[in-house]
Amino acid sequence: MSIRKNVLFACLTIIGLLPLSFANAAPDDVFIFSGTRLPTALSEVGSSVSTITAEQIKQKGYRTALDVVEEFAGVTVNQNGGFGGVGSVRIRGALSEQTLVLIDGVPVNDPSSPGGGFDFARIDTSNIAKIEVLKGNQSTLWGSDAIGGVVSITTKIATSPKAIKAYVEAGSFSTYKGGSEISLSNDLGSFRGAFSGMTTNGISKAESGDGNAERDGFDSKTFSGNGLIYLPASAKITSAILYNDSMLEYDGWGAQTGVSDADVTSETEELSGHITLSLPLFKGRLENTFLTGYSETERNYFTSGSKTYDYFGDRLLFRYQGTLNANETNRIAFGAEHEKTTSGRDENSIDSLFILYEIKPMKNATISAAVRVDDHSVFGSETTSRFSAVYRPHNDWKIHGSWAEGFKAPTIFQLSYYFPYSSKVSGNQDLNPETSKSFDVGVERAFLKSRGIIGVTYFRQNTKNQIDYIDGWYENVNKVKSKGIEVAGEYRLSDALGFEVDYSYIDAKKGDGNRQLSVPKNSGSARLIFAPSKVLSAAITMRHNGLEKNTYGNVKSWTRLDINGSYKLSSKLELYGTIENIFDEEYQQVYGYGTPGTSANVGLRLSM
Repeated sequence: MSIRKNVLFACLTIIGLLPLSFANAAPDDVFIFSGTRLPTALSEVGSSVSTITAEQIKQKGYRTALDVVEEFAGVTVNQNGGFGGVGSVRIRGALSEQTLVLIDGVPVNDPSSPGGGFDFARIDTSNIAKIEVLKGNQSTLWGSDAIGGVVSITTKIATSPKAIKAYVEAGSFSTYKGGSEISLSNDLGSFRGAFSGMTTNGISKAESGDGNAERDGFDSKTFSGNGLIYLPASAKITSAILYNDSMLEYDGWGAQTGVSDADVTSETEELSGHITLSLPLFKGRLENTFLTGYSETERNYFTSGSKTYDYFGDRLLFRYQGTLNANETNRIAFGAEHEKTTSGRDENSIDSLFILYEIKPMKNATISAAVRVDDHSVFGSETTSRFSAVYRPHNDWKIHGSWAEGFKAPTIFQLSYYFPYSSKVSGNQDLNPETSKSFDVGVERAFLKSRGIIGVTYFRQNTKNQIDYIDGWYENVNKVKSKGIEVAGEYRLSDALGFEVDYSYIDAKKGDGNRQLSVPKNSGSARLIFAPSKVLSAAITMRHNGLEKNTYGNVKSWTRLDINGSYKLSSKLELYGTIENIFDEEYQQVYGYGTPGTSANVGLRLSM
């Protein structure tokens, strides 16, 4: 464990444990994070945003963050062989490494990976309070890496004076999971600590139908904690830490499909955390937040038990944001950031200034404009801007739209890597940042006294200088044009029965006219949610994924049906279970990689 990790862990632990000595009394004030910089009611957000809460995640039986974001229109999910296989998220046809991932406001993308992407495979839902997905360019709000969109994950905090929860479950492929948490809160602060673990024999990462029979296991342990201390004058200090340690067995390269059975494993450690001081001034009209955040990823790879290579990267972030609530119709968010990124022995940094202005020219309309300047230590200064607007001509209607610019600086890996057996003798130092422009416009309509709602959004995004690996190193070779339609709707048939649906049409093409890899033109899902009483609930989910182009071949379209349910045995004990892929659909998410057939799990939750 690095010195910085030890220092950060100690600081966060001290902050988190302080409230344990306080008397019991639950506060009403809790920390709320908003991916749009200004906490805003969803009805007043002009950008295209999808959200889901912990209660909704539980109701739908989602077990991983990858399962959650897959339900959002415009989002494409791919995983190499399930059970810990690399999980990537693409938004509106952008590359997975063009999706910025935030955990409690801290960027956690892996700076040592080739494109600086994030692997969703190790995030289960037991620790998630809320997920927000912001679609399209978000560089003005969140800087480089947010050129395709943002997935913002907020972890759970203590919400009651004292609570202890635990769960255990078992399922197919010798899969076992369990976890526990303790929460304490009072007038002076709060604390929550949690642990979760998983082990499974898994399936063969390489498709078993291609003659690969060796199972690839996965083990994962996650520790998390957060604390809150109330200070005089309505100030407060919040802190959070999330640590994961995992081991994954996977398969190696194969000539036929790109993958075949092999004795290779990886061990990964991930850490993220923050300490934040919130200081309101002028009777709360000016809110000031000072955040220090840190994340790191360490990956070690082994072949036949011998270590072959390793990667380490970290990000250190200092952020100040001021939020001025001038009056009921004008709000301003402004601030500065300094981020240092390290990969191996190399590092770079970005200094940023941003300002966001929101005005309500009339009661039923909101307009916002933002500008950001990023000064990169290698590529100099880059300015991006964005505009969004929302208009509600009637309580049942919402019309929204946004336009934005984005950029993504080349990663340290892309600048330094070259294939030693090629004609290259060094990395490509002449790489340029990727840049893009995007817009979307949409309309939402509530009907039948708001028992139903339907929304349709059209989007378009053009990216220049997209970086790709060519002839032994990385080059700016691609222009990508992406356009499409997103549809999302829900209808409450009764208090006990509800229906949800989402659909995406994404036409993403490179400059040569070829389709973007790993992006289906058509995808969607439908869910039937049944809750006839306070003790019983169930959900049936159907997912469809259209044909995808992959490097070694086409991934055929597929449709999968899942069902989950829960029953409260008592006020403290709940029985739950899930059956996935009920009809044993044979399908792939990545060409050459297998997926589980019909599988099931059953578990118990205890709350005290």
